[in-house]
Amino acid sequence: MNSKFSLAHLTVLGCPPPEMIYIASMAGYDFVSLRPIYMGLPGEPNYDLAVNKDMMKLTKTALAETGVKLLDIELARIFDDMDPKRYEPAMEVAAELGGKHVLSSIWTPNRDYYLEKFGEVCDLAKQYGLTVDLEFVPIASVNTLIGTVDVLKTVNRDNAGIMVDIHHMHRSRESAEELKKLPESWFHFAHLCDAPVEIPQDRDEMTRILREARAYVGEGGIDVASYIHSMPEMPYSIELPNLQRVREFGYAEHARRCLATAKTYFEANPRK
Repeated sequence: MNSKFSLAHLTVLGCPPPEMIYIASMAGYDFVSLRPIYMGLPGEPNYDLAVNKDMMKLTKTALAETGVKLLDIELARIFDDMDPKRYEPAMEVAAELGGKHVLSSIWTPNRDYYLEKFGEVCDLAKQYGLTVDLEFVPIASVNTLIGTVDVLKTVNRDNAGIMVDIHHMHRSRESAEELKKLPESWFHFAHLCDAPVEIPQDRDEMTRILREARAYVGEGGIDVASYIHSMPEMPYSIELPNLQRVREFGYAEHARRCLATAKTYFEANPRK
């Protein structure tokens, strides 16, 4: 099995990037997915590497010492009254650290506006050799596969892609078959996790599981393999926030278990 795995920052959000990279290395990950774009959410640490020069230096050292690579950065959200240029320092950081992709999602219902701004983010990222990968999130404005496809086809940038999160795919009741119809060039990486098969009707409960109670791959009820096998082979970023597991095991052991269970699942469910 040659699949490559990344440790997503949301899985170990309390760890600054340098510590996260050493944890990823010890657990056996190939990549990390960092969160240097500060969003100001409640309890969210600020890992703005463009501003925090000491942390940037330590992050560079950690990548050099471990051989772990940077896969992507997040999150370049599209929202009302935004300025895409605000993301440029983080893109510069990503390019300097060898990253390839910028994760984006859309949080405004104004289609003309979000198409324009997403296009601007793509154009900005292109200068740094980065793709912009659009993720549909059940609680966001663009929250379906068809909505994401609409954006990518309309904006029509060669560095735009789709980022499928297994949790969101299942929660949006999307068919794995639909993924097979999309251009292979759109796929750069995917988010891996599991969750209870029952889809919460309550938005708060949906949000709670999404942000703090996802399951190890194979321990939830989602048919993860059907989604994985409907997409090209690519790196899988394990985004698996679970506060209870972190309290129980600590960040390092939680990260290790995330990867170990994913690898076990992939071995048990090989591509045909």
